Amino acid sequence: MEEITIRMARPGDAGAIARLDVETWRTTYAGVLPAKYLVGLSPPRREFSWRMAILREPRDLRVAVDAAGRIRGFGSCGPSRSERRFPGEVFTLYVGPDWQNQGIGRRLLIGLFERLVASGLDAAIVWVLRDNPARYFYERLGGKIVSHKPILVGGIHVAALAYGWPDLPAYLAAVSSEDRGPES
Repeated sequence: MEEITIRMARPGDAGAIARLDVETWRTTYAGVLPAKYLVGLSPPRREFSWRMAILREPRDLRVAVDAAGRIRGFGSCGPSRSERRFPGEVFTLYVGPDWQNQGIGRRLLIGLFERLVASGLDAAIVWVLRDNPARYFYERLGGKIVSHKPILVGGIHVAALAYGWPDLPAYLAAVSSEDRGPES
């Protein structure tokens, strides 16, 4: 496997993040969300949103970068938007389709959990569409289903599940150094 480094996002990463964001949505949600919605996703619009998020708080976004500097995955986190029992939330976690199942997602999630703990948020959730096959990734990493709700995406209601980790410091203490990998 090629060497991957996890680091904080920089404003110049916004375009690559936006392209990967759109690519993973189109790949992951084909057949789950309306095709018209997926085709209409716009990397330039997403780039603007990601640039603003990075400028607002770069420590809340992590990118997985290969040896040539290409972004192969990314994730974002911050205070929970809805669940009081879980003060932290992972908002996004995407790895390029050709780079999945290589440990990048695990390392990104651990980096996001470290950021949440450093911010004083000791428990976290992540919301995932129920029909997203990648949701089992969170179960393999110890997440337990703690809530569910319908959400409106692309003009339709879809079922979403929240996976929770009630004790991030304990979780991080149990994670091996190999799962963390190199940081920059």
